[in-house]
Amino acid sequence: MAEKSTLLVELLTEELPPKALKQLGVSFASSIFEDLVRQNLVAATVVPNINLATPRRLAVLVPSVEEQAAVSEREVQGPATGAPQAAVAGFAKKHGVTVETLQRQKTSKGEVFVARARTGGATLHAVLPEIVEKALKRLPIPKAMRWGGGAEQFVRPAHGLVMLHGKELVPGKVLGLESRRATAGHRFLGKDRIELGSADAYAAALRDAGKVIVDFDERKAEIDRQLQAEAKRQGATLGDYQALLDEVTALVEFPAVYAAVFDGAFMEVPQECLILTMRQNQKYFPLFDQSGGLLPKFLIVSNMKVADPRHIVGGNERVVRPRLEDARFFFNQDRKTRLEARVPQLGKVVYHNKLGSQLERVNRVKLLAGGIARSLGADALKAERAAELAKADLLSGMVGEFPELQGIMGRYYARHDGEPAEVADAIEAHYRPRFAGDRLPEGNIACAVALADKLDALAGLFSIGEQPTGEKDPFGLRRAALGVVRIIVERNLPLSLNEMTSAAFAGFQGKAQAELNEFLYGRFEGYLKELGFSTLQVDSVLAKRPAYLAAVPQQLEAVKAFQALPEAESLAAANKRVANILRQAAEKGESFAGVDRKELKEAAEISLFDALQKAAGSANQLFERGDYAGYLKTFAVLKAPVDAFFDKVMVMAEQKSLRQNRLALLADLRRAMNRVADISKLAV
Repeated sequence: MAEKSTLLVELLTEELPPKALKQLGVSFASSIFEDLVRQNLVAATVVPNINLATPRRLAVLVPSVEEQAAVSEREVQGPATGAPQAAVAGFAKKHGVTVETLQRQKTSKGEVFVARARTGGATLHAVLPEIVEKALKRLPIPKAMRWGGGAEQFVRPAHGLVMLHGKELVPGKVLGLESRRATAGHRFLGKDRIELGSADAYAAALRDAGKVIVDFDERKAEIDRQLQAEAKRQGATLGDYQALLDEVTALVEFPAVYAAVFDGAFMEVPQECLILTMRQNQKYFPLFDQSGGLLPKFLIVSNMKVADPRHIVGGNERVVRPRLEDARFFFNQDRKTRLEARVPQLGKVVYHNKLGSQLERVNRVKLLAGGIARSLGADALKAERAAELAKADLLSGMVGEFPELQGIMGRYYARHDGEPAEVADAIEAHYRPRFAGDRLPEGNIACAVALADKLDALAGLFSIGEQPTGEKDPFGLRRAALGVVRIIVERNLPLSLNEMTSAAFAGFQGKAQAELNEFLYGRFEGYLKELGFSTLQVDSVLAKRPAYLAAVPQQLEAVKAFQALPEAESLAAANKRVANILRQAAEKGESFAGVDRKELKEAAEISLFDALQKAAGSANQLFERGDYAGYLKTFAVLKAPVDAFFDKVMVMAEQKSLRQNRLALLADLRRAMNRVADISKLAV
């Protein structure tokens, strides 16, 4: 058997979709590696390089690949010896043996046929072309294309195929291309044809002779290094540029960074518009001062590394000017029409075919925002005004060009129209949080509008049966629900969840409030666990379905402190026992309201009653003050009387009055101890 060697597979193409390049490269390489493992041509413990992707190639390097897989034999149990002949023949055929070679074996389930199946033995030359073809078919490509006169299909026309095992060429054909040992370098800076002596020489040959950095992550790091160095030379910062960095890495093979400028007159346009124009349309990196203010400078990541870049810089400066001019035109034109004048036009914009127009939605959100603002003691008129204007910028030219600016442009236009600062700020902030970790609205007016917007979307879509299912959430309702949770909790808003969802459903015919409440509690549960609280702790508090979410983190801290008490485990177990007794009694039709001390007979039950009355009196005062930890700790004194009660008292006594009184005592105990959390949930 030949020595293990590195395997190289490379497919040369026209420019691949930049936003998908990283994913395409990893998928292509991983698929090839996994199939090689399945064929026993490489060990699963081997680490392949799956990051080899440039705008014009997908590749993979897999070390320690065998030329031929080792043959192994394994024993496979089949049908019972009394099974139909057709089933036995099918089993034999499946495992590549004849019926005559099958053996019999006794098992705990009876006698069965056994096949000694041979696996492995595949040669790399025989299976590699098919493995590569399968990898290409598995790629996440929405639409393939044909090129030339052939029938082959791929996301872009393919022009070359390299399959090398060590120094040996692996013959074969993929997408109509015969395997060869020559690759191609950079279109302008490298050699058109680069002969590869071996698979191991691939990356170095491309860098030296081809002027191509083939490793995606290495190329990304080089771009980042150059960007940081040039920004420092310009006395500037790059802002939040990581998303653009990935895309630009997929556009170049041998990056060079150059600095350029634009006319300072464009700085009259909101910087968000200029930033988006440069990043989204031109893939430029805007530069900022130390306080985050935009500078009239930007960085270009070019695919051409030249000694004198003046023509590259000048060309890009000429290209960016009309783009910035468009942004200025939209901004100036939009300001000629007041936001309030755009609101009636929202009646022509469909929000959802079952939920009416954007104008109908605005009217619902306006009413809801005013109610929430009043609950918070905020200016309801300003909240309603912000809600009325919040969607008007959807009809502006700037937002039409850049939907990402909705809300942001509304704020600028509201300020231009002379609206109060709180109204303008709420227009921008009502979309927050837009994503995980995003900033929250600031101030009660902005919070009221943001909550109203999200609750209306949730209630409306739940009312027509558009709840998220499995992994599908086309309307982003999980994100909206988490936004509601974060705003209430992190802004410490004294709002009742049930009252808010009830108000949100007032505008809809369909009713699914209970379902929406459970959905919100589900998102809240995940949020609390991410804060570091345990499953038992979260379950114990949320079992009470607390109306005021803002108090829950403090209640969970109290539960955590209670768990640390030496009496906690015993009291939790006792609570679980009490809950089971009361549930079973209720199922039997027992009534147990109102304990009467005079009816208590045993010393242990009298002792528990007195201890409970004393502890509850102190605990209730602490609860009303919001001292939840103190409230729970107060009941630690009940451990001994509770233990004595269960040790000495028969709860389900034959005498009805006695039985009902004891059940009533346990019901009082459970009510008193479980105002903050269901303590029984803490029992392991």
